[in-house]
Amino acid sequence: MADGEAFALIYRSYFGFVHRVCLRMLRDPAEAEDAAQDVFVRVFLKINTFRGESAFSSWLYRLTTNVVLMRLRRNKHRWTPLVEGTEDDCDSISEIGGPDPNLMGWIDLQAALDVLPAGYKEAFIFHEVFGYEHKEIAALFGYSVGNSKSQLYKARRQLRRLLAGIPRGGHLDAS
Repeated sequence: MADGEAFALIYRSYFGFVHRVCLRMLRDPAEAEDAAQDVFVRVFLKINTFRGESAFSSWLYRLTTNVVLMRLRRNKHRWTPLVEGTEDDCDSISEIGGPDPNLMGWIDLQAALDVLPAGYKEAFIFHEVFGYEHKEIAALFGYSVGNSKSQLYKARRQLRRLLAGIPRGGHLDAS
């Protein structure tokens, strides 16, 4: 199969997945469409960085969320009105280049997801992000519906615990 054919197959197979992730994060269909196109440009340029240590969909999910986060960051700066400052505004100048408080929730969630055990992470992402039903998840991974529900329950519980205890900009520990 030629590279172009392989890329077309990836695009056809994963466009819906990527678009849903973009739409959930951006909440704007036009922005989500643009972001999804940006993701596939990145896929084309970065496919050689996929090492096969995880599922392709996991790599693509991470690439997608990174593209969307960068888009949010870029759009925030583009839409920020410029006003003449006063001496009281000097504190905000020191924050330039610092963490974006509007993105911290997404960054914290991604960091928390990264430390979840694989089963918890799969159940959470496939159910909450992609909208799969438990019977579909069970069929995909070859386990029972009850196991899918259990994995999702445990993922949510651990995510709540992790996100409640994260100092902003701190590191996560799955223990």
